[in-house]
Amino acid sequence: MRCKKMVDVGRRQFLRGGALAAAGAAASTVTGGAAQATPANAQVDYPSDKLANIADLTVNEPVDISYPDADSPGVLIKLGDAVEGGVGPDGDIVAYSVLCPHMGFYMDYNADDRTLNCSGHFSRFDVEAGGQQVWGHATQNLPQFTLRVADNGDIFAEGASDLIFGRPSNVL
Repeated sequence: MRCKKMVDVGRRQFLRGGALAAAGAAASTVTGGAAQATPANAQVDYPSDKLANIADLTVNEPVDISYPDADSPGVLIKLGDAVEGGVGPDGDIVAYSVLCPHMGFYMDYNADDRTLNCSGHFSRFDVEAGGQQVWGHATQNLPQFTLRVADNGDIFAEGASDLIFGRPSNVL
């Protein structure tokens, strides 16, 4: 038994309808003022803030920080080997937000495999690979803080690679 609502559409009618739909979508994109998304890994600028001094760091032992303000916990880590986004004389100092980008759970550092791990839904992020997600429910990588080291060894954060969880904009 055939459904009474089925329509017998030939190949030409189908292609003509598809072409009209594509043309309409293209025209609305050109004439409409659609919002532009922030490109992936775009730098989010925050005010510069001193986090620590190189002398305060021990290899593979995280230091708790807050950046860009007191409501944003993070971690500063000297890894011992040069890594993506690393600074300092050895290119091995990195900093990340410890708020999971999935739902904002606090994450813990695992020194054995150098990952930040979320206890909420088990997302894991590789701190040696720019905060790349390696497991779990998160849909973006971990925000990595942009660091600068002064001549006296002071370490400053000056921005983040992505939006920090819970911040709908780049404004403090």
